[in-house]
Amino acid sequence: MPVRRSKVLLVKWIFENQHKLQTVRWCSSSLRYKELEESAQALEHVAPHAAAAAPDVKPRPYRAPETSFKHDDLQVTLAAPYQLQRKPDAPDLGFGKYFTDHMLKIQYHKQLGGWQKPEITPFEPLSIHPAAKALHYAIQLFEGLKAYRGVDDKIRLFRPDLNMRRMNLAAERSGLPMFDGDELIKCIKRLIQIDQEWVPHSETSTLYIRPTLIGTEATFGIMAPESALLFVILSPVSAYYKASDDGAVSIYADPSVVRAFPGGVGNRKVGSNYGPTIDATARAAQMGHHQVLWLFGPNHELTEVGAMNIFMVYINEHGEKQLSTPPLNGLILPGVTRQSILELASEWDDLTVKEEVITMDRVIELNNSGRLLEMFGSGTAVVISPISRMGFIDQEIYIPTMKQTRPVFQRIKDTLLAIQYGHIEHPYSHVIS
Repeated sequence: MPVRRSKVLLVKWIFENQHKLQTVRWCSSSLRYKELEESAQALEHVAPHAAAAAPDVKPRPYRAPETSFKHDDLQVTLAAPYQLQRKPDAPDLGFGKYFTDHMLKIQYHKQLGGWQKPEITPFEPLSIHPAAKALHYAIQLFEGLKAYRGVDDKIRLFRPDLNMRRMNLAAERSGLPMFDGDELIKCIKRLIQIDQEWVPHSETSTLYIRPTLIGTEATFGIMAPESALLFVILSPVSAYYKASDDGAVSIYADPSVVRAFPGGVGNRKVGSNYGPTIDATARAAQMGHHQVLWLFGPNHELTEVGAMNIFMVYINEHGEKQLSTPPLNGLILPGVTRQSILELASEWDDLTVKEEVITMDRVIELNNSGRLLEMFGSGTAVVISPISRMGFIDQEIYIPTMKQTRPVFQRIKDTLLAIQYGHIEHPYSHVIS
């Protein structure tokens, strides 16, 4: 009884004195901001020398998190019957319009020792302070992966370890706390087990998984937040967007806009990479195109198309059929599907696979000489999206992707789907028991 009474008194004291605690927290943050500002001013004196040495600086290797939450600490609160939602029919799904009955939430508070216990709760809106750093400075990131219901009725994930690694790299760049990816995968698997009936019984639909990490500290000042929230929501989905009647898309190569810049975060899955693309995509749609082909530099190098990595199939100078994609030079997101395509296609004897810089002049030259065979985009949401038309300045370039008798894009798509839906056993596939 005395213990319970002391807890009640403690809660009452915190409630009555929370304004004082907020003042202390604000002062602490202000001092931390001042220290960072003074450090930056001190670095200005050595900036000229540092700039000269910059080209020799190598990227830092992946840094493992010091602490993490644990799946063994997971707490589960199931939704009550009245909270359960009606499951939509597969033809009505669309992309990201419906959400399952539960969600995963993991709080991070530096002053409480870091990561707190993960919890699965009924799906609900988030309560967030208006001053949260995620709202003002885009201190947030996300991932996207899918759960597939296989031909054997087993549910599978596709290479989730790569998503976790990419998510941690984005967290490190954004000043957000890192975590043990294996522990999050275990928590996600448990969430899917609970909402397993939301995984479509179809090979044209999947359960999209959206892990998100946001800075929630309620203070102004651009610095690493001392509190954050990692949450995961699930959404049954079908096609990402509607293609033309032949299944291909048309893209617009706009040289007046750029998606990413050297030294930036084009290779990280942060929300600030996507919001600013909406206007350019809308203008492309007005001209009859589905997506924007993002170019970079005076040579108009191809980087990404929409939110996809881009591939090209052509006959090279040696008369060989070659599959090419732009290299990971900091401008391009290291796509899980992209990496899988390169690894799988490298095992095929009848195809040369290469990462190389691709320019618009090169595309036009190959197309005019009849050596360009196919172009397609790849990503988790679309898997493979063939490209048949490209607008560029005042030109309309028609790509013979859909005219090939045995297209490479279809062979790649069939292989990926066979792995994801369990038609063939493969180490890329993770079965949820």
